[in-house]
Amino acid sequence: MLNKVPEVTFIFWVIKIMSTTVGETGADYLAVHVGLGVAATHLVMATLFFLALSLQLRARRYMPWIYWVTVVLVSIVGTEITDFLTDKLEISLYVSTSAFAVVLAAIFVAWYAAERTLSIHTIITKRRELFYWAAILFTFALGTAAGDLATEALGLGFDVGVIAFGSLIAVIGAAYALNGNAVLTFWLAYILTRPLGASLGDLLSQARDYGGLGLGTIYTSLAFLTVIVALVAWLTFEGDRSRKAEALTSD
Repeated sequence: MLNKVPEVTFIFWVIKIMSTTVGETGADYLAVHVGLGVAATHLVMATLFFLALSLQLRARRYMPWIYWVTVVLVSIVGTEITDFLTDKLEISLYVSTSAFAVVLAAIFVAWYAAERTLSIHTIITKRRELFYWAAILFTFALGTAAGDLATEALGLGFDVGVIAFGSLIAVIGAAYALNGNAVLTFWLAYILTRPLGASLGDLLSQARDYGGLGLGTIYTSLAFLTVIVALVAWLTFEGDRSRKAEALTSD
């Protein structure tokens, strides 16, 4: 099995942030505007996520469209987990944020104990890939809870949330550039892109009365999905061209 995870590039982070935005606005659109309701939206998105994940697990190498469809869907499912705990079970965001942090830490501990590495550059076995996707799911759940805690419970607002989380990611990027631990800085940045994307999505889509720009969930979701599709198509094209070049070279 070849590595099942894309290289961490600028485009990787752009798609990741946009997928988190779609996770925030897409779930709201389906539940409220389409009228599916929270329960039906959870069921539909969970089903689609497991179908996409099964395709991802069956693939023998990294395939951009399968991987990023799975990421978009897991972003929606992770958002819905937090929203269900907060809105339906009325669990405090302080509690859910702490609980998700503990669960994610436990996944990393189990992953390292089993594989002796948390590197995403060697996702070459089924077990490592399962650990990887479990971690991804709870980074989205944790990021959603932390983002809602900061922008809503603590009253930072969407615009300040974008600035605050963007600044934290910039600090982590600077730490990496100064030879900080690559694995630690990656996962910290990955977690923080979720509240950054959520704050950005809310800032663009929410009504002006709630501190947003009033673009609506439909237009925000479609705009970001269009960019994601274009970037994934380009990555697929580049990957196919690289493989053909390697095949010609080897011949």
